[in-house]
Amino acid sequence: MTLRVGILAIQGDVDAHARALARVGAEAVPVLHEADLAGLAALILPGGESTTIAKGIERQKLWEPLREFAASGRPVFGTCAGAILLAK
Repeated sequence: MTLRVGILAIQGDVDAHARALARVGAEAVPVLHEADLAGLAALILPGGESTTIAKGIERQKLWEPLREFAASGRPVFGTCAGAILLAK
């Protein structure tokens, strides 16, 4: 069974994260909507500009679904601006 890992696809180098996941045999799933989180084993919040990403999360109504995903105990990894967003 292939591990499905979401990548928040609002901004940042989604492709670089997807390539890294492919190298270890995981399936990268772009996340832009709440429904995209279903069935994911983990989630990556990539870098970019944290204010822009936060506005995109707000626009897509993803704050609460992302909090629920993290609270479920599934791993969430943030790089650069993604790490800043995790602190929120």
